Amino acid sequence: MSEKVSLKINGETFDLPIVQGTEQEKAINISSLRAATGGIITIDPGFKNTGSCQSGITFLDGEKGVLRYRGYSIEELAEKADFLEVAFLLIFGELPTLQELNKFHEDIKESSIVDDDIRKILDAFPKAAHPMGILSSLTSALTAFNPSKDQINSINYERSKQALYDNIVMVLGKIPVLVTWTYRKKHGLPLEYGDNNLGYVENILKMMFKKPNKDYVENPVLVKALNKLLILHADHEQNCSTSTVRIVGSSHAGLFASISSGISALWGPLHGGANQAVLEMLESIKEDGGDTKKYMAKAKDKSDPFRLMGFGHRVYKNFDPRAKIIKVAADEVLNDLGVDDPILEIAKALEKEALSDPYFVDRKLYPNVDFYSGIIYRAMGIPVDMFTVMFALGRLPGWIGHWREMRLRKEPIGRPRQVYTGNSYRPFESCRD
Repeated sequence: MSEKVSLKINGETFDLPIVQGTEQEKAINISSLRAATGGIITIDPGFKNTGSCQSGITFLDGEKGVLRYRGYSIEELAEKADFLEVAFLLIFGELPTLQELNKFHEDIKESSIVDDDIRKILDAFPKAAHPMGILSSLTSALTAFNPSKDQINSINYERSKQALYDNIVMVLGKIPVLVTWTYRKKHGLPLEYGDNNLGYVENILKMMFKKPNKDYVENPVLVKALNKLLILHADHEQNCSTSTVRIVGSSHAGLFASISSGISALWGPLHGGANQAVLEMLESIKEDGGDTKKYMAKAKDKSDPFRLMGFGHRVYKNFDPRAKIIKVAADEVLNDLGVDDPILEIAKALEKEALSDPYFVDRKLYPNVDFYSGIIYRAMGIPVDMFTVMFALGRLPGWIGHWREMRLRKEPIGRPRQVYTGNSYRPFESCRD
């Protein structure tokens, strides 16, 4: 017999079924509540207690610090997998065979050429434009350059299967080009396509850092670190940007438009912009003399407006499992590059003090993935305003996987309800009378 919960309203009882996931998660299914009760809804600002969908992509247990993609632990994937393997897994549900992986990579490379008119759009942006605004705009523009392939018919999926696959490889092929071009334009460098003989991650680094008239020398430590970063950022369940992609896609908007909306959602400092906020915080500490103990005290003072960025997490009530992995990579990158940067020294001092301070330890305010990712990107020579763009690059497979899952399941258009708190009816009186 299936479990249920009873809700009593004005003496009348309503039975609601309980849904259970594969990891024993439970949810009350209220999809029939409004109709059964004559208009009563639930209210949950921020949707912190509301499941918007059932998904088979990512499992997250914030209390235990567990993160898995399609059943595979983030620790194993970060240690053993290639980013494209993880992308294939998130999007299509299973790890690829070697033949599937090679074809996937070849198809991505064939779909990476960007229309020359996109260059004209990029050139039109002012130098002061934020890279996330540029990336969101250029991603949306891809719809105009590929109109026939951007409409996926959920009703007849078989007829749309090839178009869907074409869209997926175009997103994974073209957006890295747009990312690296955005970087190169701001630095006055010629736009590059890289080298199709390289791996996916290796080519991203070459497209970004290749200097004119100079041989590019690949650094395997940086390749390994970026591969881990992209895997760690590839998906994170129903976060703000992923939920945005799903709800935009629920209107049957195309993949490019939906991904563009996800990029815009990721831009905010409470979401993907957090790693940028970390470095801006470190810069301000440096400008004030670099006294980390002073700022740790300010962070503990509830009356002080200072906020310690990059510590704690909205979901994890334990150590962020991604942070444990990327901390090792950060140490490797800093040691390999021999970077002498006062900002990074301040970051290491904050980390050391937070991990030994009972105030932070008792509250489980550990350094999170945004703290360490910003450190790595800075050491690699990526400017602060590009940090969130790199996050978006990693999150592409998750967004695509959720968009695909939502469309294949023929989920209804997203349409939340509200509790109205404005004025009741009042007659109109014109100021002209």
